[in-house]
Amino acid sequence: MRVGRSDRRIRRRPDLHGHGSPRVYLTGPCMVEKAQNKSSAVMAQRKEPSSSLDNFPTPPWATRALLSQCLKDYDMSALHCLEPACGAGHMAEAQKEYFKTVTASDIHPYGYGAVKDFLGPGNEYEKVDWVITNPPFRLAEDFISKGLELADVGIAMLTRTVFLESIGRYNRMFSKNPPTIVAQFSERVPMVKGRLDKRASTATGYAWMIWEKGSSSDFPRLSWISPCRRHLERVEDYDERVSSNVKI
Repeated sequence: MRVGRSDRRIRRRPDLHGHGSPRVYLTGPCMVEKAQNKSSAVMAQRKEPSSSLDNFPTPPWATRALLSQCLKDYDMSALHCLEPACGAGHMAEAQKEYFKTVTASDIHPYGYGAVKDFLGPGNEYEKVDWVITNPPFRLAEDFISKGLELADVGIAMLTRTVFLESIGRYNRMFSKNPPTIVAQFSERVPMVKGRLDKRASTATGYAWMIWEKGSSSDFPRLSWISPCRRHLERVEDYDERVSSNVKI
């Protein structure tokens, strides 16, 4: 029941310093109606139906953050990377800045890379050094399993931070083969369905989940990706362009 003004009892206490107006304190029952948070950040949480292609392009600066901070000890200039959920190529374009070659594909014809179902039968992929992508959330476990089969050096998957939760996921995957590194973004990585939007905001946290082949550690290393958007973001990242410089 909402309490009206007539139900409030006002008690006045003289100012303790002996001057000025008396301070007013509300006592007794007082219920405050909680307003719904309709901020753009909260409303932009990433929720998709099971039939969705889950096309949320990754801002290129988030890929550069992975390669320049989390994997900086690797010399990528002689290595081959696979991006199997490339969309319009925003992640693959950033990967090209570091890797010798990049193979890009997607199940949907976005006009960039080969049209192939990464998880589908009969779609063979060559072995590569790294598999790096932003997988559909509901298929992330399958992408991780397939990526580990194909990668000689390691895989990196950009997922929502809540991907670390779930008893089922722990039993199926994390208890048997945990990531080597969990790299949590300290700043938000805004993603908008179907396009890049420099002005977008989000209430969703993201982290890079990294599996390094040959690692002997049974416990993931938790690290934070320091704020880097300002110096890794480029104006041309938001150009609507399709490049043909990626191996198909």
